[in-house]
Parts: sequence; C-alpha cells; structure tokens
Amino acid sequence: MTIATGCCPPASGGDDGHDAASRDDAAMARRVAAIESVLTQKGYIDPAALEAIIETYEHKIGPRNGARVVARAWADPAYSERLARDATAAIAELGYGGRQGEHMVAVRNTRRLHNLVVCTLCSCYPWPVLGLPPVWYKSAPYRSRAVLDPRGLLGEFGVTLPEGVAIRVWDSTAETRYLVVPDRPPGTEGWSEERLADLVTRDSMVGAGLALAPERAAA
Repeated sequence: MTIATGCCPPASGGDDGHDAASRDDAAMARRVAAIESVLTQKGYIDPAALEAIIETYEHKIGPRNGARVVARAWADPAYSERLARDATAAIAELGYGGRQGEHMVAVRNTRRLHNLVVCTLCSCYPWPVLGLPPVWYKSAPYRSRAVLDPRGLLGEFGVTLPEGVAIRVWDSTAETRYLVVPDRPPGTEGWSEERLADLVTRDSMVGAGLALAPERAAA
C-alpha cells in the first residue's frame, strides 16, 4: 500500500535508483571540482572557508543531530510524544533548528508501517537534523520511483519489508520537512542515548534504510 502526500507532482525517470545515483555522484563530483577550481583561480572563493562550511554541515549540522533526536525519542516516551505533537519545538529542545528546518514533522515507523520521504519537485530536505542531502535523494529516478514503486525502490537500498507492512510516502515541500523515526531495534533495552544514536543512520531517517542491528553497530 502506498500513500503519497504533498502537493508536488511526481518527477519522471526510469533508471534504477542506485545505478543512476552512482552515475549522478560521479558527474556531480566532476562538475563541482571544475567550478570550484575556476572560482578559486578567479579569487571568488576561499577553499579553506568552503571546507569549513562543508565541515559544519556534514558534522555539526548533520545526521548526527537527527540521530540524537531519534535516540531521545526511543529512550524517553514523554519526549517521543512531544516530537509527534510538535516536531519543530521538540527538535529545538536539543538545540537544533533554523534554515531548512523551520517546520518539521516526525513520522514513526512501526511493525505495520514504513515511512519514506521524498521531494518530488526538487530536493527539500531538513538540513538542521540531516545535513546536506545526498545526491541520490535529489536524482530524478529516486523522486519518481519513491512515488511509483516505493517497495521496489526500497529493495534496491537493501530494505526488504514483509508484504503486510504498508509504505507511506511523504512529500517534502519548502514549507514542511519530515524526519523518519525508525523502529527501535530489539535487544537495545537499557542502552544509553549515545549508544542508541550509533544505531541511527542518515538513510533510516529518510526511510531509505533501517536502524542498525546492535551487532552491526558493535562490529
């Protein structure tokens, strides 16, 4: 079962998500390197300043922030309720918020429901909790197939769901961004929030992955 929400029309595209994403990654890397080289030569940008910005979004304003939000929700039922009721305010409690995260909605995975986030129009993404969007999230094949064939798309990411699990697709917009709270792995009772956060991946907070099993996190 697929339920698409939001106002953006689905994008077109038919390539397999991961193969297309790999090609997009390589092409994008070449374009970025070329543009950066030209701008540096002309004195328009400072490479050190650019690296500092990237470092900030990858490590300070990045997936680790979202992982801490998820870990708190797993460990604290009262916080989980606040997150479900007003995700923007609950996320701000942990010090995260701002541009690209002004209006957040948290959606929780369960044994019967799996949530997947896409932006069918462009690449709306919750920067304060997930950092910069990966190339595959912005690719036309992902944006199209997330709506048309979410179960098949998830399979390409290595996520195989039982037939009885419904899939709900959430369409991010410039006004509303989504954070998926993945299902908490069994065998993690009594774990600290810091340890729980190690199980939370970026992809799991988009819905394109699952939280790591305890043994995988320890490996």
